[in-house]
Amino acid sequence: MADVDILLHNSVMAKLSSKDEERAKFFLGQKVKLLEDVKNDGTYPYLPVGSVMIEKGSQGYIRSIGDFLQVIRVYEVHFLDSRAEVEIIGCREHELEALEPYRDLEAEEYEWMMNYSKQKSY
Repeated sequence: MADVDILLHNSVMAKLSSKDEERAKFFLGQKVKLLEDVKNDGTYPYLPVGSVMIEKGSQGYIRSIGDFLQVIRVYEVHFLDSRAEVEIIGCREHELEALEPYRDLEAEEYEWMMNYSKQKSY
């Protein structure tokens, strides 16, 4: 018999983290800057816990966008700073600042396809 006082996590109805925008704030390939030091929380095995992996102000590019537990958006960022201990790391939206304007790549591709199909006669 189930205990009615136990609250279960409903991943289908879960909302995004309060620190994330409704839609992705950054796009693939966008240049970004890190707003705070990223320290090893123990998930990176080659550095001591608490050591700085990538320094505040480092610049990189968004490689992919994913979700952690379906509610926290994580951006995989490739940092090109030669002083960084780690080159690729997952970052949250509030840890990053865009260094170039946002582009809706899906809308751009759709517009290109529509224009291309008008030019072609089948």
